[in-house]
Amino acid sequence: MASRMTIGDFSRATRLSAKALRFYHQAGLLEPASVDPSNGYRLYDIDQIADAQVVRQLRSLAVPVESIRDILAAPDISTRNDLIAAHLERLESQLDATQAAITSLRGLLAEPPAQLAVEHRSVPATPVLAIGQSVDLSDLGEWLTGALSELATCASLPGTQAVGPYGGVWDTDLFLSERGEAMVLYPVASIEDVSQPPGRVRAVLLPAVELAVTVHRGPDATIAQSYGALGAYVAEHELGIDGPIRETYLTHPGGSSTEDVTEIGWPIFRTAR
Repeated sequence: MASRMTIGDFSRATRLSAKALRFYHQAGLLEPASVDPSNGYRLYDIDQIADAQVVRQLRSLAVPVESIRDILAAPDISTRNDLIAAHLERLESQLDATQAAITSLRGLLAEPPAQLAVEHRSVPATPVLAIGQSVDLSDLGEWLTGALSELATCASLPGTQAVGPYGGVWDTDLFLSERGEAMVLYPVASIEDVSQPPGRVRAVLLPAVELAVTVHRGPDATIAQSYGALGAYVAEHELGIDGPIRETYLTHPGGSSTEDVTEIGWPIFRTAR
């Protein structure tokens, strides 16, 4: 029989308080080796120390009790490691989202430019290779990365002659309803000469549009400030129309550049040239 420890000694050995140990007992994570029926004193086996240390570490990483129960009950080390790895991936994703929010908030604290530089641009109908799909706004970043990677595989197709940088077209519903049409693209000289593109890629003719264009320099986490400034400019100086926003990536998103440079094009109705 393994040596028994009082709850006080077990608490010192594991750095778990008596309150935490009682909670984990009730949750079925760390049940004492025995409980005195007359006074309720809990005794723990020394071989429970390792499990207690695992519980304490996982809780410090905000792993839910239910997940810890599954980890401790895993039939083998491989399954246990897979469960832990899955939670670590969720934590990393949350950290990325937190870092993006911090970067965006710091951008709001920065001094705005004295005057927003806006260019009026008449964009003709443009042949492009594109991937389009209805997506949730929360999934847009991940979708954009995958779609751009898939689109890049078409650069060597027979008849493909790229004539501009990659871009994106975002439907209003994507922002208004948090789900809408998204498209990534790159312009080509002609779609008539392009071989049948693979996968989700399609050769399409992007319609002509009038745009008010500004340039955002910096990470995607701070692009909301540029959207806000351009939207305010259009509301004050232009006649905005209901149409998708267009982005043009002067540096490739996620590339080696130390600073992302993105043109944002807001659709407008122009009455003068």
